[in-house]
Amino acid sequence: MSPTIANSFPVSVVSSSSQDRPAVQSAASRAYAHVKERLLDGRFPGGTLLSENALARELGISRTPLRQAFGQLEAEGLVELYPRRGALVVPISASEADDVHEARELIECHCARRAAEAGADLTAQLEEAIAAQERALSSAGVGFARADRAFHRAIVAAAGNALLARSYDALADRHQRIAATTVARDPSRIERFIAEHRAITAALAAGEAEQAAELLREHLGGARALARRRA
Repeated sequence: MSPTIANSFPVSVVSSSSQDRPAVQSAASRAYAHVKERLLDGRFPGGTLLSENALARELGISRTPLRQAFGQLEAEGLVELYPRRGALVVPISASEADDVHEARELIECHCARRAAEAGADLTAQLEEAIAAQERALSSAGVGFARADRAFHRAIVAAAGNALLARSYDALADRHQRIAATTVARDPSRIERFIAEHRAITAALAAGEAEQAAELLREHLGGARALARRRA
């Protein structure tokens, strides 16, 4: 029963912990977004130990919401928690990278054949993604992996198969991390990736389904070979 005051109107009691909860959740969401962005774009490479204290100071938050963010990232397989120390960024293994590339090749090459009928809308999306990749050239590759992901995702979406698109999206974070790692190993490779993207775009714009699929297969194979190289 709610406590009352003299005029007998009920007064609800809100605990300080429930008042603080939205702020904690907001801080945890901010910490999650901050760390995940850097995990996916390669600024936090595999094997890095992320310090609770350092990140909390950087973000201006307490360690509690940061631990919540780390917990969510651990559930996604991106980090491994070290109590009272922080979180270790889980490296992408060679076998995992091979599995991702194999799945991408199966899905993307099929979708490229279908996407050759998509027309000008797809061409515009691909050119926009390429422009973003070119901007990454002036920032040591930062932002390239995200734009690369957008380029390939546009081709899959243009095929019009929602089930394949959902399967592809399940690979998205791994795709972006692998791309970021690959670029970090050889930033000069960005220009070649962009040239290959332009060739794929031209084939799709011309309605050359088999050529687009073959160019995409070669492009993915080259990226796979580079990803296998040791840093």
